[in-house]
Amino acid sequence: MVTLAVMVVVTAVVTFGLSFVVLRIGLKYKLYPAIRDRDVHTRPTPRLGGVAMFCGVLVAMLVAWQLPFFHVVFANPTPVIAILGAAFITVLVGVADDLWDLDWMIKLAAQILVAGLVAWQGVQILSLPIGGLTVTSPYISLIITILAIVLVMNAVNFIDGLDGLVAGVAIIANGVFLVYSYLLARLTSPSNYFNLASLIAAVVVGACVGFLPFNWHRARMFMGDAGSMLVGLLMATSAIAVTGQVDPAELGRSQLLPAFVPILLPFAILLLPLTDFALAVIRRLAAGKSPFSADRLHLHHRLLDMGHGHVMAVLVFYAWTAVVSVGLLLFFVIKPAWIAALILVIGIAGCVFLTFFPLGQREFEQAAIASWRVLRKPVDAVYTASVRMTRGRRSDSTKSARPPHTTRKRNSS
Repeated sequence: MVTLAVMVVVTAVVTFGLSFVVLRIGLKYKLYPAIRDRDVHTRPTPRLGGVAMFCGVLVAMLVAWQLPFFHVVFANPTPVIAILGAAFITVLVGVADDLWDLDWMIKLAAQILVAGLVAWQGVQILSLPIGGLTVTSPYISLIITILAIVLVMNAVNFIDGLDGLVAGVAIIANGVFLVYSYLLARLTSPSNYFNLASLIAAVVVGACVGFLPFNWHRARMFMGDAGSMLVGLLMATSAIAVTGQVDPAELGRSQLLPAFVPILLPFAILLLPLTDFALAVIRRLAAGKSPFSADRLHLHHRLLDMGHGHVMAVLVFYAWTAVVSVGLLLFFVIKPAWIAALILVIGIAGCVFLTFFPLGQREFEQAAIASWRVLRKPVDAVYTASVRMTRGRRSDSTKSARPPHTTRKRNSS
C-alpha cells in the first residue's frame, strides 16, 4: 500500500507543478472560451487542466514501469500502452472541444474510438462475479465494454459544472476503489498485491489531488472536457480491470454479499454521475432534443436553485459519494453485515437531510415572516393611531397659539 501511496504523491506533484505552467500559458494566450448561458462562473477561465492531469498520469505510469513492485502489471505492457494512447486521444479531443466547441457527434465518435482501443487490447468485461457468469461471445464482450466506458465518460463529463466537483468526487470514489482493489488483490492473489486496477485508481487520485487547488472555488482553471473525460475513461478502465478478477468460489458461500461488491461498487462510486446522466438523457429526449444538448437542469444546478451555496452544493456531492461508496465497501470488510447496513442507512439519512435542508430553512423563514406580519398588524394599528392623535394635538396647539387675524379697511374713494 505504501508503493501505491507513492504513486499518488508522484502524480499529484507532477500535476500540481504542470498546472502552474498550463495556467500561465492559458492566461497569456487567452486560451479560454466565452462564458455560456449555462455556466456558473462569471469571468473567462482557462479549461486546460486536463493537459496537466494527463501529463501527471503519464509520468506516474513511466515511474511505475521502472519499479519492481509492478512487474506483474507491465509483464504484458500492451493494455497499459492502449490505455495511455486512449487517454492521449481523449485529451486532444477534449482540448479541441474546450477551445472550439465541437459537435457532439464528433465527441461521441472519439469516445467510441478510445473505448474500442482499450477493449481491443485486452481490457474487457469477460466475466461477472455473480454465479460464475461468463460473457461467452468476444463480440458481445467488446460491445459491452465499449458501452460501459462511453457511459462513464459522459456521466463524469455531465457533472463537471461546479468548481472542484469532479476532482473531489473522483478523489473520494477512486480512493475507495483503490482500497477495495488492494484488499481484493490480497484475497485473490496473496503472492502479489499490485494490479492494473489499483495503479490506475492511484494515479487518478493523484492527478485530481494535484489539480484541485487550482479548481477550488473560485477556480483559477477548469479541467475542461479533456480532464473530465480523462477521469471517466480511467475510472471505467479501472473498474473493468478489477471486475473479472473475482471468483465467487474463492470468496466462499458464507460471503455472498462480497461477491456482488465488484459489480455494485463501480455503480456506487458513480451513483451521482450516472443518475445525472440518466435524468439528462430522459429529459432531453422527452423534449425532442439531442441527449447531448446542453442545458442548466443538472443535479448541481438544482442544488443551487434549492438554496445551496456553491461550496455547499459541492460538499453535498462529496457527502453522497463518500457515504454510498464507503458504506458499500464496509460490507466487504465488516462482519456481521447488518453493522455495515446500519452505518449506510444512517449516512444516507444524513445526506438526505443535508440535501433538502435549504428547503426546510426557506419554509421556516417564510413561516416566520408570515407570523411576524400577523403579529405586527395590531402593533402597527396602535402605532398609526398614536401618530394620528399626536399630530392632531400638535395641530390644535398650533392654532391656539397663532395671533388673531386682522384686516385693513379699504379707503373709500
